[in-house]
Amino acid sequence: MKKEEIENILKKYNYDKSFIIGILQDLQAKENYLSKENLEYLSRELNISQGELYHLATFYKAFSLKPRGKHIFNVCLGTACHVRGGANIKEKLERDLGIKAGETTPDKQFTLETVNCLGCCAQGPVVVLDEEYHGEMNTAKVNKILKNIKDKKREVKVGETQN
Repeated sequence: MKKEEIENILKKYNYDKSFIIGILQDLQAKENYLSKENLEYLSRELNISQGELYHLATFYKAFSLKPRGKHIFNVCLGTACHVRGGANIKEKLERDLGIKAGETTPDKQFTLETVNCLGCCAQGPVVVLDEEYHGEMNTAKVNKILKNIKDKKREVKVGETQN
C-alpha cells in the first residue's frame, strides 16, 4: 500500500490514536490484511508501540496479519449449522477451492474461514461470502455461488480485452 493511502486514512481520523480500531479497519479494507510494513508505519506516525498494534490486530478476529483472498468465505459451524450440515459445506468448499479452513488460495482469490456462530441459526447452515449471507446452504448452492464468481471474473476479463 502506498504511504499516501495510509496518510489519507490517518487524515480522516485527524491522526487521533483513540480511533485506532477504525484506522486498522480502514487499513485492512484496502489490502484485506494488515501488513508488517503498514503496522510499522502506523506505529511511527501515531506514536503507538508495535506491540500494542499487534495486540489489537491479534485480539480481534476481524483483523488478519496474513494476506487474505479477494473473496472471503465464512462457514458457520455453530450447533444449529453443524447439525444441518455445516461441516459438509466446509468440506465441499475445501475440496472445490483446494485449501483447508484458515487458508488462502495461492492466487489470493479465496480465503476459507470458519466461525462458531453467525447469529442466524434458523437459516442454517449459513455461509457468508464477502459479507453477504447465504442461508440454508447445500452443495448445489455452493456450486452456484462458485460459478457466479467465475462468471463475474470472466466478464471482467472480457471487458478488459475490449478496452
